[in-house]
Amino acid sequence: MEDIKSIIAENIVRLRHRSGMTQIGLAEKLNYSDKAVSKWERGESVPDISVLKNIADLFGVTVDYLIESGHEDDADDAIEVVVDEAAIKKKKRSRAMITGMSVLLVWLVASVIFVPIDIATTEAVAHWLAYAYAVPASMLVWLIFNSIWFNRRRNYLIISLMVWTLLAAIHLSVLVGGYNVWQIYLLGIPGQLIISLWSVIGKKI
Repeated sequence: MEDIKSIIAENIVRLRHRSGMTQIGLAEKLNYSDKAVSKWERGESVPDISVLKNIADLFGVTVDYLIESGHEDDADDAIEVVVDEAAIKKKKRSRAMITGMSVLLVWLVASVIFVPIDIATTEAVAHWLAYAYAVPASMLVWLIFNSIWFNRRRNYLIISLMVWTLLAAIHLSVLVGGYNVWQIYLLGIPGQLIISLWSVIGKKI
């Protein structure tokens, strides 16, 4: 059994590399977590037969290919794998940096609003709310880039954070006016339930 695990693990890794696919990318296509794919590739567990069939179909091979050893790549393929892996890692780093810079841009805008007002006046004004609204705005920017480049399953968490931080910002805004409408957080409860149900449905589709 251990030999079969190792053989399947080796074949999945080889096929994934040759296709230029990441573990997350393979997991999304199979509707599994990247942790499950990682366990398969380390030989800690074996996909069930239906998943093996899906993997075989995805890479254009047979199930027999996945459970048999002796599939040798030529030198050109080996070089291509190394190049592809390096290119994928570089692209992921670049995308992460662009996402981080975009989020920081939101906080720069908030500072541009806050600093001049804070310097120009000594009166008690609510210009600090720019930072309160920068939090849900950051979540929105993160959501956009995550939907385009990263693991979309993380969107449910980001949307939840965006909803609750937006409600908190609105609550702080109203507090400045002398009103404590804590009831606004009740709106987040059905919203969170909808997001949770949506995430469950998304995993099953």
